[in-house]
Amino acid sequence: MSSFEIESWCKTRPTEKSVPMGLIHFYIGGDDRLHLEQAEERLQNSGESEALVDVDLGTLELVTPPECGPLSDCHLRVYLREDDRRGQFHLVGHRASDGSLIYSNALLIDALM
Repeated sequence: MSSFEIESWCKTRPTEKSVPMGLIHFYIGGDDRLHLEQAEERLQNSGESEALVDVDLGTLELVTPPECGPLSDCHLRVYLREDDRRGQFHLVGHRASDGSLIYSNALLIDALM
């Protein structure tokens, strides 16, 4: 459905600033898209601040920057923008080599085709 190449970030420790890592590529389609839309609706109705959506690593087509390497886990974090309560998501995981937090810039759920 939707393929993205978007800036990624690395945070090695909670107290440190995130550093850019380059472009990360992933694909959102089928069930993953449906789960994002359901999470957005749940947040709009429940008052929760965020939700983590599991992804199908078999269809995600994840390609990380060379300095990142493989991720040990991967989710889509969904939250609502404050001004219009529209859902946004970004890819979140941890680098397998050292456990550093890896994440992408956010995208609007409405941007999925």
